[in-house]
Formats: sequence, structure tokens, C-alpha cells
Amino acid sequence: MAPTPAGNQRTRIHVVSDVHGNARDLARAGEGADALICLGDLVLFLDYADHSRGIFPDLFGVENADRIVALRTARRFEEARVLGASLWAGLQENRATVIEEAVRKQYAELFAAFPSPTYATYGNVDMPPLWREYAGPGTTVLDGERVEIGGRVFGFVGGGLRTPMRTPYEISDEEYAAKIEAVGEVDVLCTHIPPEVPELVYDTVARRFERGSRALLDAIRRTRPRYALFGHVHQPLVKRMRIGATECVNVGHFASTGTPWALEW
Repeated sequence: MAPTPAGNQRTRIHVVSDVHGNARDLARAGEGADALICLGDLVLFLDYADHSRGIFPDLFGVENADRIVALRTARRFEEARVLGASLWAGLQENRATVIEEAVRKQYAELFAAFPSPTYATYGNVDMPPLWREYAGPGTTVLDGERVEIGGRVFGFVGGGLRTPMRTPYEISDEEYAAKIEAVGEVDVLCTHIPPEVPELVYDTVARRFERGSRALLDAIRRTRPRYALFGHVHQPLVKRMRIGATECVNVGHFASTGTPWALEW
């Protein structure tokens, strides 16, 4: 990492989201920056671009991964749930135990790759109870909280809203809105999911609208942060747009690009 700025020195922040197991590039993501920000989704459960990668194919094979991706892409969520349930039922071990062991293995590698300092919040596929166990002294975990970096105030809100996918860290609209409210007015608003704007939530490869937050959109219009940064949608229709005075930027998908987004002032 670059030395901590002082006086009139410029500050450079690198931002990543949707890491999905890419520990190799994560270890280099902070090079040349004063700090790294990570907006979640560290875990790789199933790679929709390469069905051989992730916890799911490790357990059930690539053929079953192909089947479940096809069902989800076709929005046949109930059939996908039935298939998944039948596969999990065939395991000898408890499902929760198997998943936690696999996630722990990924977290051990990924958190070790974080540079210092790193400021991070959860994605919808993450398991928040494990984060403080793996986060080292140089990593600050924030959710519904604020921090000052280089004289600017950054607010962090993690997780996603409830969907038929039923990923691990999905919360109610009310709980999410309360975290947005707790953050209040900031210079840079950092979230895992985007505001509820069609161009920002539509995934052009998955061919579906992901869930964005209306509360987040309202807060952007009301509090007018300089930037709203987020990930979650891997191949958005629009990667960047202005909402009033706010520059909204999708900083994912780090897993495929390996390149952080840079903010400098």
C-alpha cells in the first residue's frame, strides 16, 4: 500500500466487489493505493461463467452445476430448489456443516490476501458471523457504519435483499433501509447492491433484473453523496450513471477482471 497521506498529499483508494474466490488478484488490488475497499461477495459458491469452479461443483460435479445454472437462468427457481434439495439430501454430512467448512477454507485464503488497511462490508453470499474471526488487524469490517478516509466520510451497508435465490445474507427491505438511515450523509456511499434503477440492476448475461434497493436510491437523491459505489450485478446494462449530484459506479465484477476501481482526490 502507499504511505498514509498527510497535508496536501493526494489520496488514492482502490475499490473491489464480487471477489468470488479471486485471492490471487486480491493480493495485488491495493498496490499504489492508500487503502482498499471491498464491497463483499468473497465466497465462490458457483461460477456462472465456469461451472467447474466453486463449492457447488466441488460437492456435486460439473454436470449438476450445468443443470442448476440452466434452471436458474431460465428463472425456474422452484425446479432449481428441488434439484438442489435432492443433491444435498444425498450427502452423508449435515448441509450447514459442509458449507461452513468450505467457506472457512475460502475465507482463510481471501482474508489473508487483504492489504492493510482494508475496509470491507458483506455481500449477499457471505457469512457475516465468520468475518470477525478471519479479519486481521488491518481489516475493518463495517455494516451500517461510517469511517473517515483521507478527510472524506465513507458509509458502508452490506448484504442483499430477499430473492428466490435465498443466498446466505439476504435481509428484509425494512432492515436494509434502517442501515441506510444509520449511515446518514456521507461523501461516498458504499453498498454491495445497487440502487433500484433498471439500467443498474439488469444483468445482460443472466438476462434478469437483480434486486436493487429503493431505500438506497431515495438516500442518494436525498443526501447527495459524491459517489455511490456498489457491485452485485456482474454484467450490468450500465456500469456508471449520475443520479442528481451523485456519480453511481458499479465496481464489480472483480472475479473476472482482477482490476480494482480507483478513486482519487
